[in-house]
Amino acid sequence: MDASQITHYLDRLGATRPAKPDVQSLRALQLAHLKAVPFESLSIHLGEEISLEPDALFDKVVGRRRGGFCYELNGLFAELLTALGYRVTLLAARVFNGAVPGPLFDHLALRVDLDDEPWLVDVGFGDFSDGPLRLDGRAEQRDGGGVFQIGPAPGGHGDLDITHNGDPAYRLTARPYELKDFVPTCWWQATSPRSHFTRSPVCSIRTGRGRTTLRDRKLIRTVDGERTERVLDETELLPAYLDHFGITLDRIPSAGA
Repeated sequence: MDASQITHYLDRLGATRPAKPDVQSLRALQLAHLKAVPFESLSIHLGEEISLEPDALFDKVVGRRRGGFCYELNGLFAELLTALGYRVTLLAARVFNGAVPGPLFDHLALRVDLDDEPWLVDVGFGDFSDGPLRLDGRAEQRDGGGVFQIGPAPGGHGDLDITHNGDPAYRLTARPYELKDFVPTCWWQATSPRSHFTRSPVCSIRTGRGRTTLRDRKLIRTVDGERTERVLDETELLPAYLDHFGITLDRIPSAGA
């Protein structure tokens, strides 16, 4: 990522370039990303190709001011953090369905090492932590996104289980990967009828007082802990994407795309 791309990416986030790669700056960048760039699966329902090539990700998220899902958002954020001097490792995770973890590469998350401190950074899991979590901390960790706890997974392979508000979120592997390793599962998530991403379009973003989500036609808003839901009619959908997520579309995402 060159200097011009860094500048445009930070402008997209409404963030300033950190003076140094420390945890305070990392925390500010993560929260800014969550509030500026939505978690969304709209490309799947617009018939758009999803590419994990860095230039394609930059064009989509920064150039076209769109969002994406984990492979796209964490993949591109890793590029920015690396360009800013952070030591970043891409990790694969298995998302829990109840008490059962899914397949490897189900999710992409980031490890950022600062001195001797390893941190979990994730801007691609939707409703999750506002800031980095200490990977070597075993006590509860609290922030605006809830209560998190990290502990060793069964099996003794160095994997870690991440819980959010007492519920299992995902199982994180210790082995580092490259973004290209996630391409096959990214394709499966975007095309398989068994993937929950293909069932209906979703767009979700962290707000200053909660979260706003548009799932198919249902607009869900949480403000200061109070949740409201409303089903939008067809004429309201495109304005809702623009008003709530800053996304300009020329047609409505459809599950049949």
